[in-house]
Order: sequence, then C-alpha cells, then structure tokens
Amino acid sequence: MGLLTFSINVTLDGCVDHQEGIADDESHAFFTRLMDEGGAMLWGRATYELMEGYWPAVARGEEEAPPAVREWAVKLEAKPKYVVSSTRTDFPWANSHHIEGDLRTGVQQLKEATPDGVLLGSGKLAAELDRMDLIDEYRFLVHPRIAGHGPTLYEGGLPGTRRLELVSAQPLRSGAVAVHYRRAR
Repeated sequence: MGLLTFSINVTLDGCVDHQEGIADDESHAFFTRLMDEGGAMLWGRATYELMEGYWPAVARGEEEAPPAVREWAVKLEAKPKYVVSSTRTDFPWANSHHIEGDLRTGVQQLKEATPDGVLLGSGKLAAELDRMDLIDEYRFLVHPRIAGHGPTLYEGGLPGTRRLELVSAQPLRSGAVAVHYRRAR
C-alpha cells in the first residue's frame, strides 16, 4: 500500500494561499521531484479547478514558462489526478478521475491501488483526511514570509495534536526550507 503524503507551500504564519510562496526554479524542482516519486495526485475540487485553469496550457506550450515550470506542467499532465468533489462530476483534464462515495473508503482504496504513493495538495481536503488518520507523511515547503491572512493550515482544527518525526530538512537558496515529516504512530 502506498503512503498518502500531504505537500503544500506554507508561510511561517501558516498561510497556504498559493500566491504567497516563492515560485522559483528551485521550488518548482522540489515539487517536480515529489510528483516523480509518487504514483498519483489527490486534490479537492477547488484545487483541481485552480490547477486545470493554468497548467494544461503551460504543458501545451500556450503559456510562456521557464524550463522548470514547463517540466512540472508536462509531468503533471501525464500524472493520474484524483479529485474529491460532491458538487462536480466532470473532470476533463487528461488523466483525471473522480473519487465518489464515502471519502475514507475512496482514499483508502486509492492508497491500496497506488504502491508508489499519493501526493495530496489541498489544504481543506488534507484537514478532513487528517481527521480520519489517513495522512502518513507531510512534505512542506516553508517560505520565509508572514502573510498575515488565510487560508491557513488546519483552519478548522483537528481533534487532537499530531505527533510527527522529522525525516529531513533542506534549506533552499530563497530561504525556504523543505521539511519532511512522518506521523509518529
């Protein structure tokens, strides 16, 4: 069974607004490596819609982008993408699939069917899956910024503290730090 890894850009004050991170070649290379290591992507509807509005055009060369960004887009185009949504059922972006029915069962089945692991990139969905004890690892890119606004990690809270074990921490030239934690069981 593959691991479910929650990965997202986050500022020092917990903001996960995608516009607040440092979008440079090194950060894109970090997320490209994570995507390469995993077997599938998992998003909520809002994240899927944010991504489908830009990345397919980058992959097709319709949007100008530096090489690291284009590499991410091309690999993302080919990667299986799973979407959790109760309000949308049509997901036309290449290799996109809808997880329907019971969330716990659907994500557990996805983990079992994906031995290389699943990379989760949606904050609200991560909070829900963490409440179900389904997240195994956390790979955050912590940016040296204080946003002063939301959305923030785990805005709705969790039923209890999550104890984590540090696997690695690597500073990037921008001052961001790539951290890798796993759940302490």
